[in-house]
Amino acid sequence: MNLKEIIERALEGTRPETDLSSAPRPFGDLPAELRPNPETLRSAAVLLPIIERPAGLTLMLTRRTEDLPEHPGQIALPGGRVEPVDNGILDAALRETEEETGLPRHFVRPVGYLAPYVTITRYVIVPVVGFVRPGFEYRADPTEVAEIFEVPLEFVLDAANHRRESRDFKGREVGYYVLPWRNEGREYRIWGATAAILVDFARQVAGLRSRLACF
Repeated sequence: MNLKEIIERALEGTRPETDLSSAPRPFGDLPAELRPNPETLRSAAVLLPIIERPAGLTLMLTRRTEDLPEHPGQIALPGGRVEPVDNGILDAALRETEEETGLPRHFVRPVGYLAPYVTITRYVIVPVVGFVRPGFEYRADPTEVAEIFEVPLEFVLDAANHRRESRDFKGREVGYYVLPWRNEGREYRIWGATAAILVDFARQVAGLRSRLACF
């Protein structure tokens, strides 16, 4: 079974879940006193766009512009708030991705969903995983996206690249994951909600890989 088939099987039958009571770790490592009130949370959706390149699977990421009010300059998965015009989580993820990167939705084949993740900025994010066939051209929205780039999917899935760091936030030490990606002399620091979502995805794939290896 190849990697693409493993991912499809790992996510088979998943649905967009927003009930935090059933999510495994929706608040990550946030201390209880830093967790936002669930009643104030805003719904958001992101896409994990897995590009089917001839040389292997890659994951498309973006770098946000420096003048955005939230998370300026950070590495992010394409996505954003679920708006009234959206027909659910999937529609929001595909709409936001096309607006931010120019990736047309008909190039994306959704295969499943990950557990929701809550951010300090009061969003509950539901990730959508989809395979993307080549043949499109990126068109970054200059108001939101400073750069679009791709990372080998195996780099994301390798637990050796999932580093743990911590920082002080409002007087409390908060832990988080960092995936440091280097390419052609440039360094990309993937951390925060994006890294947490990618680590969750990697664990699901690794879990199925290990079970298959037992047979």
